[in-house]
Amino acid sequence: MELSIHRYQTGKTRYAHYRQSDVLLSDAGWHCSFCFRYINDFIFKMKAYSHNDRVRFTHYLNPDRIQNVICKGDDLFDMLPEEYTFKEIIGKMGSIPHSYSAVHLPAYLLNNADRYRFLLPGNCKRESSG
Repeated sequence: MELSIHRYQTGKTRYAHYRQSDVLLSDAGWHCSFCFRYINDFIFKMKAYSHNDRVRFTHYLNPDRIQNVICKGDDLFDMLPEEYTFKEIIGKMGSIPHSYSAVHLPAYLLNNADRYRFLLPGNCKRESSG
């Protein structure tokens, strides 16, 4: 199966949130939408335009709830995993399994561990504000 590449073009590029290929690229890049140090940043992002429709209940924005969800590895919006078959969805339901392994993390993150300790395994606690 062929991969697809989307080059950004002002006024033409549209967001596509679906599988484009079954091919996996090794170490092709990282996207971390919620890699924040501060709980307030999570709240801001959750209320932002692209995610505000997912905040179905005001208690989703409770800082204690957000911290608990982060440490459990659950979805901030109580949504099902974004997978493509019932088998894949069922296989991914529930919390993300805890792991203290740093294997497969970006080298930049590992080389700057002091600065980004909050993103490393075993460090789920976030600061309340920046």
